[in-house]
Amino acid sequence: MANVILFGEPMALLTADTPGKLEDICHFSRSMSGAEVNVAIGLTRLGHHAQYLTRLGDDPFGRYIEGALKSSGIGTEFITVDPVYRTGIQLKNRTTDGSDPYAPYYRKGSAASHISAAEIDALDLDGVDLVHVTGIPPALSESARAATHRLMDRAREAGIFVTFDPNLRPALWENEETMRQVLNELAKKADLVLPGIAECEVLAGTADPEKAAAFFLDKGPKAVIIKDGSDGAYLFTAEGSTKVPGYKAEKVVDTVGAGDGFAVGVISGLLEGLPMEEGVRRGNAIGCIQVMTAGDNEGLPTTEQLQAFMERRDAD
Repeated sequence: MANVILFGEPMALLTADTPGKLEDICHFSRSMSGAEVNVAIGLTRLGHHAQYLTRLGDDPFGRYIEGALKSSGIGTEFITVDPVYRTGIQLKNRTTDGSDPYAPYYRKGSAASHISAAEIDALDLDGVDLVHVTGIPPALSESARAATHRLMDRAREAGIFVTFDPNLRPALWENEETMRQVLNELAKKADLVLPGIAECEVLAGTADPEKAAAFFLDKGPKAVIIKDGSDGAYLFTAEGSTKVPGYKAEKVVDTVGAGDGFAVGVISGLLEGLPMEEGVRRGNAIGCIQVMTAGDNEGLPTTEQLQAFMERRDAD
């Protein structure tokens, strides 16, 4: 049984082989995308057993994703196949200047958006140590929203630690107010909330780390970690707070997946019983490594690579 469950929507990612407008590109390379995919891959590379919870279409992209997850060492026991609705697709252009790539997705009405609370009720959660949820599944549909609530409720009932990354995707929501309301309700059900500083401004109404942390802690989580890019991250608990400095990238190649890499560091630290501050430091390191590598998850390190990076940078 997996000790970590990741819930989300994996998509087939088609990345342009050369720079330029997507409409002008003839050749693309296929891979997987999805915030939770990135976290799952990162955790397996650090030696943890992750299980992916989702619904895929009965189509070539769905079969590719299931096979790619298995090849990455990620469990697929909790994946169901939908005979009607299709697997989501994302396109991504190639940048060379470190700017955010243009990455439109085509996921409306996808198989994953039809996942239901009934599927969550059927899960065997015995042996699960941690459940990681993002704000993406509840944005997909009413049924996926209900499934998200049910998963977090079941995890809490079972005494399983729940981490929640708001991961704002405004384009997926009906409106900003619904997004804010739903995500703040979900934050109440988490043990640890992982917002970025810009997300705090939307969800908590402030970009001040202390005020934002108080906003979330008042809802019930044990801890809040606020990401602040290369400047590092703020860790807040009932016992106090600290700022954990970040690592500066030698060259920013691709910013996609940096926050997911950060989550990998924090979650792996929790699973290994490290002090939370050390998990944040690890998250800062993985986020830095990720932005120096092209691709959504190609830069996520092994344990040895992570240790070597941190030792080298800490010695500088």
